[in-house]
Amino acid sequence: MKNNRMPETQSLSIRTAESIMERSPLLHLCNGHNGKWSYDYGVVLRGFEALWRRTGEERYFRYIRKQMDHFVGEDGSILGYSPEEYNIDHINNGKLLFALHEETGEEKYRLAADRLRGQLEHHPRTSEGAFWHKQIYPYQIWLDGLYMGAPFYLQYQLAFAGGAGLEDVTRQFLLCERHTRDAKTGLLYHAWDEKKVQPWCDPETGLSPHFWGRSLGWFAMALVDVLELLPGGQADGPELRRILTDTLTALRRYQDEASGVWYQIVDCGDRKGNYLEASASSMIAYATAKGIRLGALDESWRQMLDRAFRGIVDEFVLETKEGWINLNKNCQVAGLGGADRRDGTFAYYISEPIVTNDQKGLGAFLQACVEYELALPDAGRGEASRAEMPDRTAVSASADKVRSVASGMTGTEGGGTLGSV
Repeated sequence: MKNNRMPETQSLSIRTAESIMERSPLLHLCNGHNGKWSYDYGVVLRGFEALWRRTGEERYFRYIRKQMDHFVGEDGSILGYSPEEYNIDHINNGKLLFALHEETGEEKYRLAADRLRGQLEHHPRTSEGAFWHKQIYPYQIWLDGLYMGAPFYLQYQLAFAGGAGLEDVTRQFLLCERHTRDAKTGLLYHAWDEKKVQPWCDPETGLSPHFWGRSLGWFAMALVDVLELLPGGQADGPELRRILTDTLTALRRYQDEASGVWYQIVDCGDRKGNYLEASASSMIAYATAKGIRLGALDESWRQMLDRAFRGIVDEFVLETKEGWINLNKNCQVAGLGGADRRDGTFAYYISEPIVTNDQKGLGAFLQACVEYELALPDAGRGEASRAEMPDRTAVSASADKVRSVASGMTGTEGGGTLGSV
């Protein structure tokens, strides 16, 4: 591999995608997934879809198709998927089915999308109509679930249901914010239990104890992905834009002054054991960049975005001796309740493993790179020379910012995904 290094003039999004393809030819055989239908793949593959649409390079589309075809049968069946589990995480990979169906015309992708949409038709809900996170987590709204389910739900209704029922998609965000937002900080708690009986929740409010960075990242990503597709006249569009602005405004207050990125527990930066975390920081940067591109955020947000993206590269990105891009300091997994009785305390969130190249983090980083680079000069090109870029954009060329050999690193494929977020 030493003689096959990627050119330094390639954009950071391309270098990251090429690293993933070389390191992980089959996503389901990496990171301890052992072939299961895991939502992580969809986070990575959405980055590949965005890069394919930006560059027109068919190898990125072929990579998506290869991953999905392992699971999707000719009859639309999905290997390892059981709709009766009513797990909102299982919807996420379905986002790739629309491009696959549109590009190939193969009916199996439409049938698989129908299958996932069928789960949502019967998925259990709170009394107000919000999807439970999972059947095994009854009456609970988790911020993560908005990313897993809402963008697929919206795109399905637009593509295959004549645009009907969009208010049910937007309702998910309205209810989530209503029940999880903290009036003092503006941040959203990780989860809320309608019944107020879970061991991890406040018995009076039903809220989990902390503001977990990645859960806020999932929520922000979901908002911009939905806003991208939501028809302009949809009644809840202005409210979703308001929620996006308010959520990012709250997060901006906790952007680390020195590094430009965010902590695992967002509002506890000075607390012993807390650490700067890559996946959350990448998600927040992605949502900010996309919000600016869509016009949901004005240009005043670019300063926060530039600091965040530069910070992500400086704090988390390393280049291996093979020329691959590594993303360090990813929380491997975090959740609430379940068999492990996760209690949502500060000590719990800090105790979860910190790994390199977790697929959730890599996928979010790839998506952030593509969005950030779309704002650069000559954004339509697949490659960009460092010499042609102004200082602000030099981070996307990557070579000077990520020049470090990661020899001797452990965990370059991360570890097994132990939970649902």
